[in-house]
Amino acid sequence: MAGIYIETGTKKVFAGSLDWPGWGRFGKSEQDAVEALAAYGARYAPIATAAGFAFPAAPRLSVTERVPGTATTEFGAPDGHPESDSAPVTAAVAARHTKLLRAAWAAFDAYAATAPESLRKGPRGGGRDRDKMIAHVLESEAAYARRIGVKHRPPALADRAAIDALRDEVVEVLGRTGDGSPLAEKGWTARYAARRFTWHVLDHLWEMQDRSDVEGA
Repeated sequence: MAGIYIETGTKKVFAGSLDWPGWGRFGKSEQDAVEALAAYGARYAPIATAAGFAFPAAPRLSVTERVPGTATTEFGAPDGHPESDSAPVTAAVAARHTKLLRAAWAAFDAYAATAPESLRKGPRGGGRDRDKMIAHVLESEAAYARRIGVKHRPPALADRAAIDALRDEVVEVLGRTGDGSPLAEKGWTARYAARRFTWHVLDHLWEMQDRSDVEGA
């Protein structure tokens, strides 16, 4: 049984796993969100495998918590903080979080290295092209890092050393055991941070994959 939480906004609902950081999807209703989450299990499985974990082929989903959405939820990013986010972080939990986050980064970087620069536009004609998407991910990660006490400038796309330095410090912080308290003043808990970092990079990985497809191929 896979425990999930539901984050309900006015127009959007997010369903996210509590045990598999980054496995989460949006929908217009709770049912839509849960169905999307289940459908994306097949896309999340290779990340879990790369991190060294066995992801269930057809996980049974069980809603264990519900939280209200925020303006960020309506914008399209998960912002809910289930009570379980405040649970102590053991060495095993910390290792799980960091391995999954590193696997997500590796998958994103590998795909971005071969994706076309110009990506197919979305249904409304929008969407970032490859380099702008990569820059957005890096800028977001630098902003997220401040919520756990890590301060770096957003790395340039070509500055591998700066990217690695930012990510290594994030992993060092998320790899610590703790009592579940926020990792910085007015910041995020480790569980929420792991979920938000991993969700964001996977969301853009999957978007890049989808928009790299050649229509009619």
